Amino acid sequence: MNILTEKFSTPYHSAPFNQIKNEDYLPAFKKLIQKSEEEINAIVNNLEEPTFKNTIEALAFSGEQLDVASNIFFNLNSAETSDELQQIAQEVSPILTEYSSKISQNEALFNKIKKVYDEKEKYNLNEEQQMLLNETYKGFVRSGALLNEEDKEKLKKISMDLSLKSLQFGQNVLASTNNYFKHITNKEDLAGIPEAILEQYAEEAKERNLDGYVLTLQYPSYIPLMTYAENRELRKEIALANGKKSFDGSEFDNQNLIKELLNLKQQKAELLGYATYADYVLEERMAKSPTKVIDFLNELLTKAKPYAEKEIEELKALAKADGIDEIQGYDHAFYAEKLRKAKYDLNDEELKPYFPLEQVQEAVFGLSKQLFGLTFEERSDIPKYHEDVKVYEVKEVFDSAQTDNQQPSTDNQQPTTSYKALLYVDYFPRKGKRAGAWMTSYKNQYKKDGENSRPHISIVCNFSKPTKDTPSLLTFQEVTTLFHEFGHALHGMMANTQYPNLSGTSVKWDFVELPSQFLENFCYEPEFLKTFAKHYKTGEILPDEKIEKIAQSKNFMEGYQTLRQIGFGFLDMNYHTKVGELENKSVKEFEDNYTKATQLYPANPETAMSPSFSHIFQGGYSAGYYSYKWAEVLDADAFQYFKENGIFNPEIAAKYKVLLSSGGTKDPMELYKNFRGSEPKVESLLKRAFG
Repeated sequence: MNILTEKFSTPYHSAPFNQIKNEDYLPAFKKLIQKSEEEINAIVNNLEEPTFKNTIEALAFSGEQLDVASNIFFNLNSAETSDELQQIAQEVSPILTEYSSKISQNEALFNKIKKVYDEKEKYNLNEEQQMLLNETYKGFVRSGALLNEEDKEKLKKISMDLSLKSLQFGQNVLASTNNYFKHITNKEDLAGIPEAILEQYAEEAKERNLDGYVLTLQYPSYIPLMTYAENRELRKEIALANGKKSFDGSEFDNQNLIKELLNLKQQKAELLGYATYADYVLEERMAKSPTKVIDFLNELLTKAKPYAEKEIEELKALAKADGIDEIQGYDHAFYAEKLRKAKYDLNDEELKPYFPLEQVQEAVFGLSKQLFGLTFEERSDIPKYHEDVKVYEVKEVFDSAQTDNQQPSTDNQQPTTSYKALLYVDYFPRKGKRAGAWMTSYKNQYKKDGENSRPHISIVCNFSKPTKDTPSLLTFQEVTTLFHEFGHALHGMMANTQYPNLSGTSVKWDFVELPSQFLENFCYEPEFLKTFAKHYKTGEILPDEKIEKIAQSKNFMEGYQTLRQIGFGFLDMNYHTKVGELENKSVKEFEDNYTKATQLYPANPETAMSPSFSHIFQGGYSAGYYSYKWAEVLDADAFQYFKENGIFNPEIAAKYKVLLSSGGTKDPMELYKNFRGSEPKVESLLKRAFG
């Protein structure tokens, strides 16, 4: 028996991680693909007239088990991978891509979809059904349904190549990250680095059976080193190693892979009738066109650059006092931390004792209860894929008279709870886990046969592990990271739609960051900070002056950070509109050219970020990196609404809950206007960032 092909007998049919063996995956995928194809054939061979129910709705609910198995496999390949799992991924990816292409290019199936689409006026469809019909039809057209047979085959091959090469890109970055470490035996070389971080470096050395200290390129190791190490040569060495990830001519070098990926994307776009891959992508985004994105980024660049240049001048003055005539990129974090301490008397190590991980998690749980009526109870009987992972059953508290999307009533009715979701949290770095932080899903929410099938959501981060003497203590930036990913998780957990492909985070990509970035705002509110920023040893609340300085420091280096994000956005957009230029340019030349307007430090000829730019070459941000700043306009405007009426205002929280629960059932601008009463204003972001 293959556990992946059976109905899971676990609580809430959760992923049976403890029973899955690596050898289960390939046979399971083959069997589940066959089962899904049978479901498609049943739709195609149905002799009845095509209708919304027997065609569009049937298709939306097909392949459920395959989706769950895919989610399990690819999530583990990011969070708990191994050489064996990566090898399986190389075998599985083309099989799944071929299956996907076979469906999207099934002419008989598309003819039925088109017939329903062409006759949609005769169906009495509600708003969500209309959206499903439109998205299904567009999805098939954008996947090549209108192409001739020869071009369909070309598209199928391109899709398969893209799938494998993007997978290889991520594997190369992970290998390149893991392959580097710096062994130090002389503690004096690490002057300036706080004891808690040194303890972490010592633990890393011990795990490798070495004396002294070991530094890696994992963020919990790299960021503190760059921030606190007084040894400038060490900072330079580690920054150089980080900047050479997959850019060093080794077997894990990604430069040629970047060109191959971009050429494949351009071929795909042209085959489907678009001038560039960015045009293809942006047709389905709020921004709509590359021109609008470039104009948006340029508007922000014009506003932000003077602030950024002023910030760097302040850092140069500090560096000059230390005898440094020309400040470099590897000096930035060190002098920014010095300046932050001078301006606000704040440093991460001073704040970290007030932000133990469990306390921060309880704060975000409490905020979710206050705004949306959610409770979280840890479950020990639900399988996990690693001992570090914790699983929570999420419930919604509501009054007996309350219905979906209504505010809780204010009478004396007895509140009841209903199961809302499962939440997996995975906080600490491991060799088999890729860097960064992300939210993902093991199972989507949907309604079928009178049942509201609830989602299984996961948050994955890379925070410092607890040691034998100290709990995991978060930097303030890590606090905001946890809130960011939890905002995504809320979008998934609050989902309340009919169809799985319109549920939760299945929204336009430049809308998807709104819930995550919105939640970060609470971290800077004194009223909220006082409820959880307490010293892990003494229980002392973070002093008022420190809380005030956190609020004041919210926009610290905002100009620099904005330019950095704009630079990534420009680079991404130009990669996906001007791929032809790479025939005569290296990746490094291309990168330097299209980020020079945002560069505030001298470019280093030995480093490039593109070969490890996983967001656009492995993740879903191709021609979409601008969406972080785009969504900042939305989140600044949305939070301004709360600020004007009270950050815990129940009426506004109820309206925001509707936005979260609606997923992709409505146009995002319509959803936003329903919540806010007007379109978002870029001035809200500029006011928040620069006053």
